[in-house]
Amino acid sequence: MRRESDTFDELDLKLICALEIDGRASFSRLGAALGVSDQTVARRYRRLCAEGGLRVVAVRDAERLGQDQWMLRLRCVPDSATVIADALAKRHDTNWIGLGSGGTEIVCMTRPRRPGDHDDLLLGRLPRTPSVVEIRAQQILHRFYGGPSGWLRKFGVLDDDTTAALLPRHGTPAGPARIDPEDEPLLAVLERDGRAGHPALQRATGRSESSVKRRLGALLASGAVYIDVEYHSEILGFPLTAALWITTTPAALHTVGEALAGHDEVAHAAATAGPSQIVVTAVARDTAGLYAYLSGPLGRLEGVQHVEATPFLRRIKQLTYQRPAR
Repeated sequence: MRRESDTFDELDLKLICALEIDGRASFSRLGAALGVSDQTVARRYRRLCAEGGLRVVAVRDAERLGQDQWMLRLRCVPDSATVIADALAKRHDTNWIGLGSGGTEIVCMTRPRRPGDHDDLLLGRLPRTPSVVEIRAQQILHRFYGGPSGWLRKFGVLDDDTTAALLPRHGTPAGPARIDPEDEPLLAVLERDGRAGHPALQRATGRSESSVKRRLGALLASGAVYIDVEYHSEILGFPLTAALWITTTPAALHTVGEALAGHDEVAHAAATAGPSQIVVTAVARDTAGLYAYLSGPLGRLEGVQHVEATPFLRRIKQLTYQRPAR
């Protein structure tokens, strides 16, 4: 990866990658791994949050929890897509929302936490929205890449020794991945700030420090929850994001998906039920870079029959939603 920014340098890139490995690592631990002081790490972290859109948050892993996930494509009348996308972004069960197709299409991932959430959105609210003229919903069947796997790890930003020093140690899972009702106050804090300290978690839950540590460790070890990182990819020189809808032969579905997981341009790839068999989030430096990927590594894959690309004009929401300035 070649950093292309006058504001952020290689240390910023390494810090983001380190946070992808362990988003809750202390500034002193991050500094020791990166060879700088904890004050330097703290200063860079605050600047990345203020100017680079950096957020560290807890995410419920729907695949590990056995919960449904859907990719939605909404075609809207002109001038309505932004309002609808903003409304979707405020929901707790949506992420990765982007505007495409000249501002008339919304691409959105939804993760219903309760059975009624899916029906409320797809059978209730969206069909009753006059500005939505078409709804396509594809259920995600299998994740090839994404989730706990950080995109920057593909580029070898950190050497093996540094990566090994940063890997979190959560212990052996004590049981299957699950989230209990009493975990909700804990997750409510971590979904806003994945680096929240134990005192804040104690106040939110009313539990002792040892109990908070133990339960958070169990959630992370089981894979029910992971700590994820979002940031503006343009600060790293990758301003272009596109959704790719890929049709394959049935026999090639898995091999194509596994191959896509290894491509540098792919931040997320999953098998879906619907008109296309695989949906991909691709990141590129510019339109020429996207074309090079479509005609090169992707186009050469055996078994790919059709590809539709939807470049995002604007990303409305990644993991969190920042209200637009008025």
